[in-house]
Amino acid sequence: MKEKIQALLQEVQNLTASNKDEVEQLRVKYLSKKGEISQLFLDFKNVAGEEKRVVGQMLNELKNLTQDKLNEMKSVYENQAATSNKIDLSRTESPIEFGTRHPLSIVKNEIIEIFSRLGFTVAEGPEIEDDWHVFGALNFPPEHPARDMQDTFFIEKNPDILLRTHTSSVQSHVMTTQKPPIRVLCPGRVYRNEAISYRAHCFFHQVEGLYIDKNVSFADLKQALLYFAKEMFGEETQIRLRPSYFPFTEPSAEMDISCDLCGGKGCNFCKHTGWVEILGCGMVDPAVLEACGIDSKVYSGYAFGMGVERIANLKFRCKDLRMFSENDLRFLKQFDSAL
Repeated sequence: MKEKIQALLQEVQNLTASNKDEVEQLRVKYLSKKGEISQLFLDFKNVAGEEKRVVGQMLNELKNLTQDKLNEMKSVYENQAATSNKIDLSRTESPIEFGTRHPLSIVKNEIIEIFSRLGFTVAEGPEIEDDWHVFGALNFPPEHPARDMQDTFFIEKNPDILLRTHTSSVQSHVMTTQKPPIRVLCPGRVYRNEAISYRAHCFFHQVEGLYIDKNVSFADLKQALLYFAKEMFGEETQIRLRPSYFPFTEPSAEMDISCDLCGGKGCNFCKHTGWVEILGCGMVDPAVLEACGIDSKVYSGYAFGMGVERIANLKFRCKDLRMFSENDLRFLKQFDSAL
C-alpha cells in the first residue's frame, strides 16, 4: 500500500494537461468513484492496525495534493478562456481616430488668451435665463423687438424664462454680485429664433467683454480693441468705429477691421469697401450700472461683444456657417494645422 501511494504521489506531482478537457480526464482517473485514489481508500480496510495511522495520513496527503494540482491546472485554462472571450462593450465597431479641437474652440480660446493679457478673466453663466438678467437689467424697454417671440426662445409655460440671446446676461450676474473694478470676458452659446441658412443659425457662440472702474473712457475701449485686432488678424490690421445703437451702451459703435485679403484696397470678400465688420461695442449705459447696484457717478465702463463664428469665418474663410455645427469630419480635419 505504501509503495502504491508513493508511486502515485510521484505521478501526481508530474501531472500536465494541455487543455481543460485533459484536466477533467485526470480528475476522473484519480478522484472519481472508480479512480485510482478512491480504490486505495477502499483497500485501506485491509491495512494492518499498527500501520493504519501512517497509511491514512499518506492517503490524505495524496488526495489533497491531487485535488490542488487539478484545481491549479483547471484555473489556468479557465482564466485563458475568460480572457479570450471577454468583449469590450465600450468599443465601437470601427477604430476611432484621434480628433482635433473644433475650429470654434480654437478661435474662442485665442480670443480669451489675447484679452487675458489685458487682465480679463473668464465668467460663465446659465444658458436658460430669466427675463431680467437678459433684458431688464440691460436697459431693454418692454416694447423692444428682441423680446418678441420671433427673436427669442421663451419657455411656453413660463414666459419669464428663456434661452439667453446674448452672453450679456452673464455680465448682469457679475455686476450684481461683484464690486468694481470688474474686468471679465463672457464666452458661451446663445440662441435666437432665426431661419437657418449659410449666414445664420438658431444658435451660435459669443464672447463679450466688460470693464468697469473709475475713469474708464472710450479711448480705453478703442485701445483694447485695436490691440485685439492686431493680435488676432496681424500687426498691419487697422480698425474703424462707426456710430451704432445698443440698449445697454451709450455711446455705441460697430467696429470694422481692414480686410486682410486685399489690405483695405477692396475685394469681393469685403464687398469692395476695404472693411469687414467684426463686433459691437460702447460705453456701459449709466442706467445699466444703476440697475445692477453700481453707482454711475463714481464708476464707468465699456462693453463689447463678438460672434465666434464670425471671427472664425474671417480667419478660416468658411463660406457656410452651418458647417461649424454639422460635425463633418472631412471639414473638421482641415483645422489640424491651426492648433
